Amino acid sequence: MTQMKNEFGVWDYVVFVAMLAISSGIGIFFALRGGKQKTQGEYLMGNRNMPIIPVAISILVSFMSAILILGTPAEMYTQGTEYYISLIGMLLGIAISAILFVPLLYPLKLTSVFEYLEKRFQSRSTRLVGTALMIVNQIVYVGLASFAPSTAFKAVTGFPVWATIVITGAIGTFYTSVGGMKAVIWTDVFQAFIMIAGVLSIVIQGTISVGGISRVWEVNERWDRIKFFNFDVNPTTRHTFWNLVIGSAMGWVGAYGIGQASVQRYSSLPSLSKAKISVLLNMFGLIILMTSTCVAGIVLFAYYAAKDCDPLGLDLDVNLYNSNQLVPYFVMETLRYPGVPGLFVACLFSGALSSVSSSLSALSAITWEDILKPHFDKGWSEYKKTVCTKLLVIGYGCLGVGVAFVAELLEGTVLQ
Repeated sequence: MTQMKNEFGVWDYVVFVAMLAISSGIGIFFALRGGKQKTQGEYLMGNRNMPIIPVAISILVSFMSAILILGTPAEMYTQGTEYYISLIGMLLGIAISAILFVPLLYPLKLTSVFEYLEKRFQSRSTRLVGTALMIVNQIVYVGLASFAPSTAFKAVTGFPVWATIVITGAIGTFYTSVGGMKAVIWTDVFQAFIMIAGVLSIVIQGTISVGGISRVWEVNERWDRIKFFNFDVNPTTRHTFWNLVIGSAMGWVGAYGIGQASVQRYSSLPSLSKAKISVLLNMFGLIILMTSTCVAGIVLFAYYAAKDCDPLGLDLDVNLYNSNQLVPYFVMETLRYPGVPGLFVACLFSGALSSVSSSLSALSAITWEDILKPHFDKGWSEYKKTVCTKLLVIGYGCLGVGVAFVAELLEGTVLQ
């Protein structure tokens, strides 16, 4: 195997730039349409009258970033199939969220989920502690989501990582700040189709190259890669049934049931029944995305095992400085059709932008509602308050870019 070549052609750039332009265009459209995002109710909550299917898709892709698209195949490639079991916990977490938490939180008509803490415990300090922890968590997540596609873009184009981070942060911050919740949700819908198309192109082409799905399975079995249920109770073991299922269930209850991004979305729907359905619909989308990204990982392993080489091996003359570049390397080696590498990069950036925009919208909402509103709500006009929330989006976008530069220094897969 030889060093990866820069083969990002004109059509690839056309596809990639088109995705960025359409995402920005959606933000501009909603900035100029209807109420023109001049009230906080429209800007942060879509006037609580959003359609159910777009909201369901938006909730899904808010948590399906480039971290999943790059990290999951890399994890399956390096560790085997055990990680797929986490899907059980994820589905359980979604079900618990829809059954227990949506009926609890939706009737309260929250803008910030931490309003519930103050109502429940009659303590503003409890609310502020939750808000502070959420702000730190989401700034870090914005940074990681912005960083994830930069390694892939560098691998296929040679474009500097720092420049890619800035572009991701700038585009996500732009359309979120000008278009509000409506722009975020509808861009998520557009980007969801790009993400699915990108992942499926890898699975289909890789499976064909190996010789069919049965051959993929056979190669992975021969190398002892097919292993699902490990009931080891040792907490230091990387993947076990317990940490994957229980850990994922708890994590996804936190994301879907009480996470600000999710609560903000299902609270934008006009009824409780639609809010519950929007969360439950995510089970189908999650099965598709998790299965396809996990299958991509074993397809990559079968492909390189059949060639008796490992792109991550230190003895190979391949310009991969971490496992996050494994998937883009495969794309550039096997998917050399005009526009297809561009589709894959657009897929990664779609995942990143959906996560970045969701987190920025959430950060703006909780900062205003939990910290600034008690001090400025009565003295400011609706227009002034809306401008403030837009400026918060811009400020948090800049902080997220800063975290992304730090993430570049870390080792391991982005999934970790």
